[in-house]
This record gives sequence, C-alpha cells and structure tokens, in this order.
Amino acid sequence: MITVSNLSLRYGKRTLFEEVNLKFTPGNCYGVIGANGAGKSTFLKILSGEVDPSTGSVSFTPGERMAVLKQNHYEFDDYSVIETVMMGHKELYSIMKEKDALYAKEDFTDKDGERAGELENIFAEMDGWNAESNAATMLSNLGISEDCHYKVLKELDGNQKVRVLLAQALFGNPDILLLDEPTNDLDINTISWLEDFLAGYEAIVLVVSHDRHFLDAVCTHVVDIDFGKMTIYTGNYTFWYESSQLAARQRSDQNKKMEDKVKELQEFIRRFSANASKSKQATSRKKALDKINLEEIKPSNRKYPAILFNNQGREAGDQILQLDKLSKSMNGEVLFSNINLMINKGDKIAVLSENSLATSAFYQILSGHDTDFGGEFKWGVTINVADIPNDSSEYFEGKDENLIDWLREYSEGEKDEQFIRGFLGRMLFSGDEVLKKCSVLSGGEKMRCMFSRMMLQQANVLLFDEPTNHLDLESITALNNGMLDFRGTMLFTSRDHELTQTVANRIIELTPKGIIDKLMTYDEYISSEAIKEQRKAMYQ
Repeated sequence: MITVSNLSLRYGKRTLFEEVNLKFTPGNCYGVIGANGAGKSTFLKILSGEVDPSTGSVSFTPGERMAVLKQNHYEFDDYSVIETVMMGHKELYSIMKEKDALYAKEDFTDKDGERAGELENIFAEMDGWNAESNAATMLSNLGISEDCHYKVLKELDGNQKVRVLLAQALFGNPDILLLDEPTNDLDINTISWLEDFLAGYEAIVLVVSHDRHFLDAVCTHVVDIDFGKMTIYTGNYTFWYESSQLAARQRSDQNKKMEDKVKELQEFIRRFSANASKSKQATSRKKALDKINLEEIKPSNRKYPAILFNNQGREAGDQILQLDKLSKSMNGEVLFSNINLMINKGDKIAVLSENSLATSAFYQILSGHDTDFGGEFKWGVTINVADIPNDSSEYFEGKDENLIDWLREYSEGEKDEQFIRGFLGRMLFSGDEVLKKCSVLSGGEKMRCMFSRMMLQQANVLLFDEPTNHLDLESITALNNGMLDFRGTMLFTSRDHELTQTVANRIIELTPKGIIDKLMTYDEYISSEAIKEQRKAMYQ
C-alpha cells in the first residue's frame, strides 16, 4: 500500500497541490490525469523519491519493491540490452554483480566461499537462475528481437530504447509500478500486449498517459489533479469524463428534482457497470462501479476548448479528390507508390503507414507544400482545404507578434479585434493571454492556435497529421468531438486509438507496394487476420 499524508508542493508562489491525503491499494491501476502543468509527472517523482514535497509524507508497506519507467534514454547506454532489463530489479542485480565479483577473485578465500553460498541461496529464492530468460521473454513481447538482446543499448534507436526501458520497469513483477507515458513510441501490437499485462497485474500501478483508449483498458481508478487538489474516482477515464459531464449538466439544471437526478445517476452507473464486462479489467471494475457512492460523482472544474469546424464557407460538390499513380521516395527509400484513389464526399479517412515519414509526405503533397513526387492528384473545383501539419514550427518561428495579430493574418474576412479574441477565447486564451508573443508558446498552445487558424479558414476538407501531439486530455477530447461533428470530408493520421476508432469510417494504409483501402472501423481493420496477412506482404 502507498499512503500519502498531507502532501503539498509549492514552487515559489505557485502551488501545484495542497494537503493531499490518498491511499493506493494492491490490485488497482490508477490513471493520473490533469491539465498540462497540473503536476502529474511531478507527483510520480515524489512517490519515487526523486522530488521532495514541500510538506507531508509518503509511506509504503515495508518490503515492497518499486519500479519506475525511466525517462533518461541515455542512462544505460554502455550496458547490454539484457543487462539493462535485469537492472530493473536492483536487489537481484546487486546480488548477481557481487557473486560475479567473488568468483572472479584470484585469491578466493573460505570467507568468500561462505558469502558466495549465502548469495547463491538468496539468488535461487529470487528465481535468479531464470532472470536472463525472463528478461529475454519480456523484451521479445515488447518487440525487441533476439539479435538485439546482447547489443549495447546505445546501438539501438530511440523507439527500441523506449521498449527496453519499459521492459526494465516491468521486470521482476515489482509491487509498485510507476509509468509516465508508457505508450509513447509503441506500435499498436505492443500497446495491446502492455494493456493485457497491466490488466492482469495484481500490484499497485500508477500511470500518466494521454492515450484514452489505454487508460480505459487498464485503469480501475482515476486520480484527478484539479485546482490544487487530488481526488480518486472509481472507474476508467471514460467513466470519469462522462460522469463529470453528467454531474455538470445536473448542476446547471436548477429545475430538475433531486429524485430525478439520483435516478439518472443510478441509470448511468448501471449502464457503465454492464459495459465493464467487455473490458480487460472486467471483474474488478464492475465490482467497484456497483459499489460506487453517488456522492463521488462531481462535476469537473476542467475547461475544454471549443473546437468547431462546421462553419464551412462553401459546401463541397461531389468531386472531392482523385489520385493517379501517386508515388513518393526519399533518400532512395520508397515511402509509397502507385496510389490510385478516389475520395468520396463525407469520407473520414484514417491514413496509416508503418513509416510515419510516408504519412507526413502524403499530407505535404496534398497540401501543396511538396512538389517533388510521382503521379498526380486533383482536387474538385468546389474544394477548400485546410491542414494541420505534423510540424507547425514554420508558422511561429521568427514571429514576434502577439496572438491577436498572428491569427488576424489568417482571417480573410472579419479583422475586428473582438472577433479575433472570440476565436482565441474558444481555445482558452482569455484576457491578457491573447497578448502573448508567438515565440513563448508551448507545444500545446501552438496546436490550439493552429485549430483557431483552421476554424477561420471555413474549409470543407480537413487534413490532420498527428493533431494530438502536445495536447492534454481535455484538448484531445474536444478535438475528437469536433472531428466527429464535422460534416465535411477529412483525412487524418493519429496515434490516438480512441480518436481513430470513433472518427474514421474508412482506413487507407500507405505501403511501398501500393495501398490497402478498406471501408471499416479502425478496430475492425487491426483485428482482421486477412488484413494482417495482406499488410505483411505489402511491407516485405
């Protein structure tokens, strides 16, 4: 168990959280959520001992072992991959090194022999003889092939390092597991394996993630950091979000009778309890939801940007986009080739590829930023395209203007300051925040500015290349809703599983040997055995 008592953290006049009292118990996975800068990662660092709180304390059940997903990708560069993983169990690794040092001594004494015997007994009790094979299995499950297991870590690329460090955190079944953005740089198959692993894990898990699908799959509880307070709620992220929205609507409905409100909440809990049977955390979550106290459901103080794309200047005709033998290579590598495609009115297409360079190149071509390609494409005469690229830095670099003047550049019609402030206000830039210089914006703030720009363009076709990068959960949820409500045509690429599953009605995958084009949902696409075989052939 983890007990947090009277915990506070302040940086100068700024208070991240105050007087936090929480308990975390075995068998539960806690998703830590909050707006960017709320202190999610910092809270995990306090639990791990990396950061000291201003006041209060954290205590653990004696003898419990904690593991943390390391964020420093260079810390273990000089160690082999397999050794790096085994270092995750510090006590076991320490015994291994002490044993090796004793046996390597030229003047091995009787005393050394006694110590070696003691270590061997402890080593055997800790299942040390299977440590290397267990580490190898963990690596293979996370997509690190056997030929990499004995390489030095610095020989691996960044994505592989992330997987090795994740294997290190999971190795040896720690009693407490702290994971900060564990799905970053993982493919869909590895994420699915991790979901299954954590869903059956009996220890205490705390996880920070912007991946709503992942949080829903693994979490039994949500820890909400809001306005300097921390509150634990039963259920996964979707349950927390929908229940907080329901509570907010009820609070604003002054005329609704109390018994009607209670009945509505009870029906909401009953519906979610029934749906819990479909999740990987089925048994524990359903039991928890069945016992929930209605008083636990409270409206959230969180603010969501208003991302609304339906103000189209002109309705699109039936001719949207046609591609004829479109191809692209980069530095001698074929990204995609011979793409013949007709986009239909109202399509919401998720564009996939194993190579992210391929999808970004595809959008660069369609948006007119790249003219070095093979084949051709043609937009319909009624089409007005707006795009959000993977890298929007060119829109902000070297610009010393404030947000009002920046956004005014993209307004073809109304230039009035109050009109521009209105668009920025929808993106949660209020008061003097609209006078911020472009040069000091965070990644998330830049993305919200790009959404304002897109909304001003009143386009009937939208292109998105990884639009959830740098966004917090609130902005991701608002974007998801805005994309769902959009009545035009859309092509997008996103690592956010929930967004892709709920928005896309058509899946197109770009490969070096052509495309796979299916009219289906994302979950149907990734679960199809026939498509898996087709994909394998297209990438060979």
